[in-house]
Amino acid sequence: KAGKEDKKAGKEDKAAAAANKFAVPVEPVTGARDFYPEDMRVRNWLFGTFREVARLFAFQEYDAPVLEHEDLYKRKAGEEITQQMYNFVDKAGFAVTLRPEMTPSLARMVLGRTSEAGDTKMLLPVKWFSIPQCWRFETTQRGRKREHYQWNMDIVGVKGVSAEVELLAAITQFFARVGLSAADVGIKVNSRKVMGSILKAKGISDAQFAPVCVVVDKLDKIGPDAVKEELTGTLGVAPATADAIIATMSARSVDELRAIARDADQEGLLELEELFAQAKAYGYGDYLMFDASVVRGLAYYTGVVFECFDRKGELRAICGGGRYDRLLTLYGSRQEVPCVGFGFGDCVIMELLTMKNLVPPLPQRTDFVVAAYSKEMQEKAVTVAAILRAAGATVDMQGEAKRKVGQTFDYANRVGADMVALVAPDEWDKGLVRIKNLRVEDKEANQRDVPLADLAATWASLWPAAAT
Repeated sequence: KAGKEDKKAGKEDKAAAAANKFAVPVEPVTGARDFYPEDMRVRNWLFGTFREVARLFAFQEYDAPVLEHEDLYKRKAGEEITQQMYNFVDKAGFAVTLRPEMTPSLARMVLGRTSEAGDTKMLLPVKWFSIPQCWRFETTQRGRKREHYQWNMDIVGVKGVSAEVELLAAITQFFARVGLSAADVGIKVNSRKVMGSILKAKGISDAQFAPVCVVVDKLDKIGPDAVKEELTGTLGVAPATADAIIATMSARSVDELRAIARDADQEGLLELEELFAQAKAYGYGDYLMFDASVVRGLAYYTGVVFECFDRKGELRAICGGGRYDRLLTLYGSRQEVPCVGFGFGDCVIMELLTMKNLVPPLPQRTDFVVAAYSKEMQEKAVTVAAILRAAGATVDMQGEAKRKVGQTFDYANRVGADMVALVAPDEWDKGLVRIKNLRVEDKEANQRDVPLADLAATWASLWPAAAT
């Protein structure tokens, strides 16, 4: 099915190219996006909210190259992600890829500050966040592109569930800030540690565990029959064992899981109970629910895992994450380093916020358009623009003098300017600049002649009551 959809997308690209009247394609490649200025304002608002929440939780921002070593991802078997990479051999003969996710880059950077003995050279715990662009060659559909930006928050160096509690608090803080309540979204929580003990008791080997989790993670997407078919047909799990696994995944509370799976890891169950208790004390317990079917598709998860969803079930997962204590040892660390984190993509959350009309109006705005009365006044006008910018004002310098002042006002309105500074000879000779406030309707009150010497100090307070 995915192959057919990709071929269809390819045909649509070719058809669009054939219909294009320009010498180059005007649409981005399939699955990628252009961000025009109005789109960037929305993106900056979203990313600004991500950053503000991370700041409130005392996380530090980091980044890494979008081009990564292919081995970072090839070393993790049993995952679709290894088949979705934009990978190639570069001109120096190195196998590289556009990063499909950020966590391995984080692990590489932490290892870069780890001694040969396995001791981390940084103050623990490490609390980092990033908003990288990630690339995966997937079938495009609603809420899923081949590139997306992803808010990542990770904590390195904390063994207990207090780390998961803190990350979940950050996610719910974000939801609250953008107007999404627990009635709109929820977070399903489970434990790979608990699931691992249950699956082992049912005869699933350590080698089978990660691939089984990848399949079971599709339960909500493809249903129990299709999951059973993959478990038995692809992974060789006995039909009775597959049925037992699916039945176990139907548990909807920790107590229910404890009752139907007596072989479950008791420490893992206690961690889940502690997590839910701390979440309630934190004040975001209403967002959480236990769901044994959530195991996350990435093989490196080792403990608590979670996934955010919209309550109406109309969209893909909003975000997801969990504990990955053994990832650094997979990359060569001599000591196991406790890590937990999440990835929160921009595509699905923007779909949801748009559906619920929660994206605020973000018009183009600037403080001033500075306009010269004539070509001869242009040098004076750029002086005014420089003075205002030095005083912190945003200034759109009109490139050419207009024949009619009404044209300047029309342009200023279209670019969202609050004020127009008209630099004309009569006022200039008196040491004045005429300022007109486009947000004040009263014609007798919306215009003032301001001394050039006072402009920097007074521009922001000329109309203190005006909605600028």
